[in-house]
Amino acid sequence: MLTKADDYPIHQTTRPIAYSGSDRNFYDRYFFNGYSRGAETYFALAFGVYPNLDVMDSGCAVIHEGVEHCLFASRRLGMERMDTRVGPTRIEVIEPLKSLRVAIDPNEHGIAADLRFEARARAIEEPHFFLQVGPRVVMDVTRLTQCGTWSGWLEVGGERIEVDPESWRGTRDRSWGIRPVGEQPPPGAVSAPPQFYWLWAPINFDDGILLFDVNEYADGSAWHEHAVWSDLGDVEPRLYASAQQRLEFEPGTRHARRAEVLLQPRRGPEQRLELESLYNFYMKGIGYMHPDWGHGRFKGDLAVGGESFEIASVDERQLDFLHVQAICRARLGDREGVGILEQLILGPHEPSGFKDLLDMAP
Repeated sequence: MLTKADDYPIHQTTRPIAYSGSDRNFYDRYFFNGYSRGAETYFALAFGVYPNLDVMDSGCAVIHEGVEHCLFASRRLGMERMDTRVGPTRIEVIEPLKSLRVAIDPNEHGIAADLRFEARARAIEEPHFFLQVGPRVVMDVTRLTQCGTWSGWLEVGGERIEVDPESWRGTRDRSWGIRPVGEQPPPGAVSAPPQFYWLWAPINFDDGILLFDVNEYADGSAWHEHAVWSDLGDVEPRLYASAQQRLEFEPGTRHARRAEVLLQPRRGPEQRLELESLYNFYMKGIGYMHPDWGHGRFKGDLAVGGESFEIASVDERQLDFLHVQAICRARLGDREGVGILEQLILGPHEPSGFKDLLDMAP
Protein backbone atom coordinates (compact mmCIF):
# COMPACT_ATOMS: atom_id res chain seq x y z
CA MET A 1 0.00 0.00 0.00
CA LEU A 2 1.39 3.39 -1.03
CA THR A 3 0.94 6.37 1.33
CA LYS A 4 1.92 10.06 1.38
CA ALA A 5 5.24 9.25 3.05
CA ASP A 6 6.33 7.26 -0.01
CA ASP A 7 6.75 10.49 -1.96
CA TYR A 8 9.64 11.52 0.36
CA PRO A 9 13.17 10.08 -0.08
CA ILE A 10 13.15 8.37 3.32
CA HIS A 11 12.89 4.64 2.49
CA GLN A 12 15.11 2.29 4.46
CA THR A 13 13.69 -1.00 3.23
CA THR A 14 12.57 -2.30 -0.17
CA ARG A 15 8.90 -2.05 0.86
CA PRO A 16 6.50 0.93 1.11
CA ILE A 17 6.74 3.08 4.26
CA ALA A 18 3.42 1.68 5.51
CA TYR A 19 5.16 -1.60 6.35
CA SER A 20 7.62 -1.53 9.26
CA GLY A 21 9.29 -4.90 9.27
CA SER A 22 7.60 -7.96 10.67
CA ASP A 23 7.55 -7.23 14.43
CA ARG A 24 4.04 -6.51 15.71
CA ASN A 25 5.49 -4.25 18.42
CA PHE A 26 7.07 -1.67 16.11
CA TYR A 27 6.12 1.85 17.21
CA ASP A 28 6.92 5.47 16.31
CA ARG A 29 6.27 8.10 19.02
CA TYR A 30 6.37 11.79 19.88
CA PHE A 31 6.63 12.85 23.52
CA PHE A 32 6.44 16.41 24.90
CA ASN A 33 6.46 17.98 28.33
CA GLY A 34 6.37 21.58 29.52
CA TYR A 35 6.44 23.50 32.77
CA SER A 36 6.35 27.05 34.02
CA ARG A 37 9.58 28.41 35.53
CA GLY A 38 8.19 27.98 39.04
CA ALA A 39 6.79 24.54 38.08
CA GLU A 40 3.27 25.48 39.24
CA THR A 41 1.76 23.87 36.12
CA TYR A 42 3.01 20.88 34.15
CA PHE A 43 1.77 19.20 30.98
CA ALA A 44 2.83 16.18 28.95
CA LEU A 45 1.70 14.52 25.74
CA ALA A 46 2.46 11.16 24.12
CA PHE A 47 1.47 10.53 20.50
CA GLY A 48 2.09 7.05 19.09
CA VAL A 49 1.86 5.28 15.75
CA TYR A 50 1.81 1.47 15.62
CA PRO A 51 1.97 0.51 11.93
CA ASN A 52 1.71 -3.25 12.37
CA LEU A 53 -1.25 -2.89 14.75
CA ASP A 54 -2.90 -0.28 12.48
CA VAL A 55 -3.45 2.02 15.48
CA MET A 56 -2.65 5.68 16.28
CA ASP A 57 -3.23 7.08 19.76
CA SER A 58 -2.48 10.01 22.04
CA GLY A 59 -2.61 10.95 25.69
CA CYS A 60 -2.35 14.45 27.12
CA ALA A 61 -2.34 15.36 30.80
CA VAL A 62 -2.03 18.60 32.76
CA ILE A 63 -1.27 19.03 36.46
CA HIS A 64 -2.85 22.25 37.65
CA GLU A 65 -3.73 23.20 41.23
CA GLY A 66 -2.98 19.70 42.49
CA VAL A 67 -5.13 17.78 39.98
CA GLU A 68 -3.94 15.70 37.03
CA HIS A 69 -6.41 16.13 34.16
CA CYS A 70 -6.13 13.56 31.35
CA LEU A 71 -7.34 13.33 27.76
CA PHE A 72 -7.02 10.16 25.66
CA ALA A 73 -7.74 9.42 22.01
CA SER A 74 -7.29 6.41 19.75
CA ARG A 75 -8.19 5.62 16.16
CA ARG A 76 -7.64 3.17 13.37
CA LEU A 77 -4.46 4.25 11.58
CA GLY A 78 -5.59 3.14 8.14
CA MET A 79 -1.88 2.66 7.33
CA GLU A 80 -1.45 6.41 6.62
CA ARG A 81 1.30 7.59 8.95
CA MET A 82 1.57 11.17 7.64
CA ASP A 83 -1.85 12.14 9.01
CA THR A 84 -0.81 12.98 12.58
CA ARG A 85 -4.23 13.70 14.04
CA VAL A 86 -6.22 11.55 16.42
CA GLY A 87 -9.51 12.86 17.77
CA PRO A 88 -8.98 16.46 18.98
CA THR A 89 -5.17 16.18 19.06
CA ARG A 90 -2.67 16.81 16.27
CA ILE A 91 1.07 17.24 15.86
CA GLU A 92 2.66 19.48 13.22
CA VAL A 93 6.36 19.54 12.31
CA ILE A 94 7.01 23.19 11.43
CA GLU A 95 10.78 22.86 10.98
CA PRO A 96 12.35 19.45 11.57
CA LEU A 97 14.55 19.23 14.67
CA LYS A 98 13.74 22.85 15.55
CA SER A 99 10.06 23.71 15.80
CA LEU A 100 6.84 21.71 16.31
CA ARG A 101 3.22 22.51 17.11
CA VAL A 102 0.85 20.68 19.45
CA ALA A 103 -2.83 21.53 19.00
CA ILE A 104 -5.83 20.16 20.92
CA ASP A 105 -9.28 21.27 19.81
CA PRO A 106 -11.88 22.09 22.50
CA ASN A 107 -13.62 18.93 23.71
CA GLU A 108 -15.90 17.63 26.45
CA HIS A 109 -12.96 16.59 28.65
CA GLY A 110 -11.78 20.14 29.32
CA ILE A 111 -8.24 20.15 27.88
CA ALA A 112 -7.42 22.33 24.86
CA ALA A 113 -4.18 23.86 23.61
CA ASP A 114 -2.31 25.60 20.84
CA LEU A 115 1.37 25.35 21.72
CA ARG A 116 4.60 25.78 19.79
CA PHE A 117 7.89 24.18 20.81
CA GLU A 118 11.14 25.95 19.82
CA ALA A 119 14.47 24.21 20.36
CA ARG A 120 17.05 25.79 22.68
CA ALA A 121 19.81 23.43 21.55
CA ARG A 122 20.48 20.61 19.14
CA ALA A 123 18.53 17.37 19.30
CA ILE A 124 20.62 14.75 21.11
CA GLU A 125 20.70 11.23 19.72
CA GLU A 126 20.87 8.84 22.65
CA PRO A 127 22.83 5.59 22.34
CA HIS A 128 20.80 2.76 20.84
CA PHE A 129 18.61 0.86 23.30
CA PHE A 130 18.72 -2.94 23.04
CA LEU A 131 17.43 -5.36 25.67
CA GLN A 132 17.00 -9.09 25.24
CA VAL A 133 15.50 -11.28 27.96
CA GLY A 134 16.22 -14.91 27.21
CA PRO A 135 15.32 -15.47 23.55
CA ARG A 136 12.99 -12.45 23.32
CA VAL A 137 13.96 -8.98 22.11
CA VAL A 138 12.15 -6.62 24.50
CA MET A 139 13.61 -3.30 23.30
CA ASP A 140 15.36 -2.30 20.07
CA VAL A 141 14.90 1.48 20.00
CA THR A 142 16.41 4.74 18.75
CA ARG A 143 15.55 8.01 20.50
CA LEU A 144 16.39 11.69 20.31
CA THR A 145 15.88 14.22 23.09
CA GLN A 146 15.64 18.00 22.72
CA CYS A 147 14.99 20.80 25.22
CA GLY A 148 13.22 24.02 24.31
CA THR A 149 10.72 26.75 25.09
CA TRP A 150 6.92 26.85 24.71
CA SER A 151 4.60 29.59 23.51
CA GLY A 152 0.84 29.79 22.98
CA TRP A 153 -1.94 28.82 25.36
CA LEU A 154 -3.22 25.90 27.38
CA GLU A 155 -6.75 25.46 28.68
CA VAL A 156 -7.77 23.15 31.51
CA GLY A 157 -11.11 23.01 33.28
CA GLY A 158 -12.30 26.21 31.60
CA GLU A 159 -9.24 28.22 32.68
CA ARG A 160 -6.92 29.53 29.97
CA ILE A 161 -3.21 29.70 30.78
CA GLU A 162 -1.01 31.90 28.61
CA VAL A 163 2.28 30.20 27.82
CA ASP A 164 5.21 32.61 27.44
CA PRO A 165 8.55 31.38 26.02
CA GLU A 166 10.41 33.55 28.54
CA SER A 167 9.04 31.49 31.42
CA TRP A 168 7.94 28.13 29.94
CA ARG A 169 10.44 25.40 29.12
CA GLY A 170 10.31 21.70 28.51
CA THR A 171 11.54 18.69 26.61
CA ARG A 172 10.51 16.61 23.67
CA ASP A 173 11.64 13.24 22.46
CA ARG A 174 11.12 11.09 19.41
CA SER A 175 11.56 7.36 19.64
CA TRP A 176 10.93 4.48 17.30
CA GLY A 177 11.63 0.79 17.15
CA ILE A 178 10.45 -2.23 19.11
CA ARG A 179 9.14 -2.39 22.66
CA PRO A 180 6.00 -3.99 24.15
CA VAL A 181 2.85 -2.22 22.94
CA GLY A 182 -0.80 -3.17 22.51
CA GLU A 183 -2.36 -6.38 23.74
CA GLN A 184 0.49 -8.74 24.54
CA PRO A 185 0.79 -12.23 23.03
CA PRO A 186 1.42 -15.27 25.28
CA PRO A 187 4.95 -14.95 26.70
CA GLY A 188 5.99 -18.55 26.08
CA ALA A 189 8.43 -20.04 28.56
CA VAL A 190 9.28 -17.35 31.13
CA SER A 191 13.06 -16.96 31.35
CA ALA A 192 13.24 -14.28 34.07
CA PRO A 193 10.89 -12.39 36.45
CA PRO A 194 9.87 -8.86 35.41
CA GLN A 195 12.64 -6.33 36.11
CA PHE A 196 13.23 -2.81 34.77
CA TYR A 197 15.25 0.08 36.18
CA TRP A 198 15.05 3.36 34.28
CA LEU A 199 16.00 6.96 35.05
CA TRP A 200 15.86 9.82 32.54
CA ALA A 201 16.67 13.43 33.48
CA PRO A 202 16.54 16.24 30.89
CA ILE A 203 17.26 19.53 32.70
CA ASN A 204 16.92 23.11 31.45
CA PHE A 205 19.48 25.60 32.79
CA ASP A 206 19.68 29.25 31.67
CA ASP A 207 22.91 28.66 29.75
CA GLY A 208 22.53 25.07 28.59
CA ILE A 209 20.99 21.61 28.74
CA LEU A 210 21.96 18.57 30.75
CA LEU A 211 20.68 15.08 29.88
CA PHE A 212 21.27 11.93 31.90
CA ASP A 213 19.73 8.48 31.61
CA VAL A 214 20.47 4.96 32.77
CA ASN A 215 19.00 1.45 32.56
CA GLU A 216 20.29 -1.16 34.99
CA TYR A 217 19.92 -4.89 35.53
CA ALA A 218 18.87 -6.23 38.94
CA ASP A 219 22.49 -6.36 40.14
CA GLY A 220 22.99 -2.65 39.36
CA SER A 221 25.12 -3.09 36.25
CA ALA A 222 24.11 -0.72 33.45
CA TRP A 223 22.97 -1.96 30.05
CA HIS A 224 22.37 1.61 28.85
CA GLU A 225 23.90 4.82 30.22
CA HIS A 226 24.34 8.31 28.79
CA ALA A 227 25.16 11.79 30.12
CA VAL A 228 25.73 14.90 28.04
CA TRP A 229 25.95 18.68 28.37
CA SER A 230 24.90 21.00 25.56
CA ASP A 231 25.40 24.74 25.30
CA LEU A 232 22.55 26.69 23.73
CA GLY A 233 22.27 27.02 19.97
CA ASP A 234 23.56 24.91 17.13
CA VAL A 235 26.66 23.50 18.82
CA GLU A 236 27.93 19.97 19.38
CA PRO A 237 26.96 18.49 22.78
CA ARG A 238 29.75 17.31 25.08
CA LEU A 239 29.59 13.73 26.34
CA TYR A 240 30.55 12.96 29.93
CA ALA A 241 33.01 10.10 30.46
CA SER A 242 30.90 8.57 33.24
CA ALA A 243 27.92 9.20 35.50
CA GLN A 244 26.92 7.60 38.79
CA GLN A 245 23.56 8.17 40.45
CA ARG A 246 22.33 7.91 44.03
CA LEU A 247 18.63 8.12 44.97
CA GLU A 248 16.99 8.91 48.28
CA PHE A 249 13.57 7.28 48.17
CA GLU A 250 10.37 8.57 49.70
CA PRO A 251 9.50 5.96 52.35
CA GLY A 252 6.80 3.51 51.27
CA THR A 253 7.39 4.16 47.56
CA ARG A 254 9.80 3.50 44.70
CA HIS A 255 10.06 7.21 43.90
CA ALA A 256 13.00 9.48 44.67
CA ARG A 257 12.55 12.60 46.77
CA ARG A 258 16.17 13.54 46.06
CA ALA A 259 18.78 12.37 43.60
CA GLU A 260 22.45 13.02 43.01
CA VAL A 261 24.36 12.31 39.81
CA LEU A 262 28.17 12.45 39.90
CA LEU A 263 29.37 13.44 36.43
CA GLN A 264 32.93 13.00 35.24
CA PRO A 265 33.81 15.18 32.22
CA ARG A 266 36.38 13.89 29.76
CA ARG A 267 38.57 16.74 31.02
CA GLY A 268 38.33 18.61 34.28
CA PRO A 269 37.00 17.95 37.78
CA GLU A 270 33.94 15.92 38.71
CA GLN A 271 30.59 17.73 38.70
CA ARG A 272 27.55 17.01 40.87
CA LEU A 273 23.94 17.30 39.68
CA GLU A 274 21.47 17.60 42.57
CA LEU A 275 17.75 17.05 41.99
CA GLU A 276 14.98 17.81 44.48
CA SER A 277 11.52 16.47 43.65
CA LEU A 278 8.66 18.99 43.91
CA TYR A 279 5.84 16.61 42.93
CA ASN A 280 5.21 13.63 40.67
CA PHE A 281 3.50 13.54 37.30
CA TYR A 282 1.94 10.11 36.80
CA MET A 283 2.66 8.70 33.34
CA LYS A 284 -0.59 6.75 33.54
CA GLY A 285 -2.18 10.07 32.53
CA ILE A 286 -0.70 9.76 29.02
CA GLY A 287 -1.27 6.03 28.61
CA TYR A 288 1.80 4.42 30.19
CA MET A 289 0.65 1.34 32.15
CA HIS A 290 -2.96 2.55 31.94
CA PRO A 291 -5.40 -0.38 32.30
CA ASP A 292 -7.82 0.99 29.67
CA TRP A 293 -5.84 3.48 27.55
CA GLY A 294 -2.54 1.64 27.28
CA HIS A 295 -0.48 2.39 24.17
CA GLY A 296 -1.29 0.65 20.92
CA ARG A 297 -4.57 -0.94 21.99
CA PHE A 298 -7.26 -1.10 19.35
CA LYS A 299 -10.33 0.70 20.67
CA GLY A 300 -12.28 0.97 17.41
CA ASP A 301 -12.29 3.44 14.54
CA LEU A 302 -12.25 6.40 16.98
CA ALA A 303 -12.44 6.63 20.75
CA VAL A 304 -11.94 9.66 23.02
CA GLY A 305 -11.97 9.68 26.82
CA GLY A 306 -10.78 11.51 29.89
CA GLU A 307 -10.31 11.34 33.65
CA SER A 308 -8.97 13.43 36.54
CA PHE A 309 -7.48 12.64 39.94
CA GLU A 310 -5.93 14.55 42.84
CA ILE A 311 -2.21 13.81 42.98
CA ALA A 312 -2.18 14.02 46.79
CA SER A 313 -4.59 11.06 46.99
CA VAL A 314 -2.65 8.70 44.70
CA ASP A 315 -1.61 5.34 46.16
CA GLU A 316 1.93 5.08 44.80
CA ARG A 317 2.12 1.40 45.76
CA GLN A 318 -0.20 0.56 42.87
CA LEU A 319 1.43 -0.69 39.66
CA ASP A 320 -0.29 1.81 37.38
CA PHE A 321 1.16 4.74 39.42
CA LEU A 322 4.70 3.35 39.48
CA HIS A 323 5.94 5.17 36.36
CA VAL A 324 6.46 8.89 37.10
CA GLN A 325 8.19 12.03 36.02
CA ALA A 326 9.21 13.98 39.11
CA ILE A 327 9.28 17.72 38.46
CA CYS A 328 12.55 18.82 40.03
CA ARG A 329 14.59 21.80 41.06
CA ALA A 330 18.12 21.19 39.80
CA ARG A 331 21.53 22.43 40.85
CA LEU A 332 24.81 21.93 38.99
CA GLY A 333 27.57 23.83 40.78
CA ASP A 334 26.29 27.42 40.93
CA ARG A 335 23.74 26.79 38.16
CA GLU A 336 20.05 26.44 39.05
CA GLY A 337 17.49 24.94 36.71
CA VAL A 338 14.25 23.00 36.36
CA GLY A 339 13.60 19.65 34.75
CA ILE A 340 12.31 16.18 35.41
CA LEU A 341 13.55 12.85 36.71
CA GLU A 342 11.58 10.09 35.04
CA GLN A 343 11.56 6.86 37.05
CA LEU A 344 10.32 3.35 36.38
CA ILE A 345 11.72 0.84 38.87
CA LEU A 346 10.04 -2.54 38.66
CA GLY A 347 11.23 -5.79 40.22
CA PRO A 348 14.49 -6.42 42.09
CA HIS A 349 17.33 -3.88 42.14
CA GLU A 350 20.15 -4.67 44.53
CA PRO A 351 21.65 -1.15 44.94
CA SER A 352 18.20 0.22 45.86
CA GLY A 353 17.44 -2.62 48.28
CA PHE A 354 14.48 -3.93 46.28
CA LYS A 355 14.12 -7.72 46.22
CA ASP A 356 10.64 -8.43 44.85
CA LEU A 357 8.31 -7.17 42.13
CA LEU A 358 6.84 -4.27 44.13
CA ASP A 359 8.41 -4.09 47.59
CA MET A 360 8.77 -0.47 48.71
CA ALA A 361 11.51 1.60 50.30
CA PRO A 362 11.48 1.51 54.13
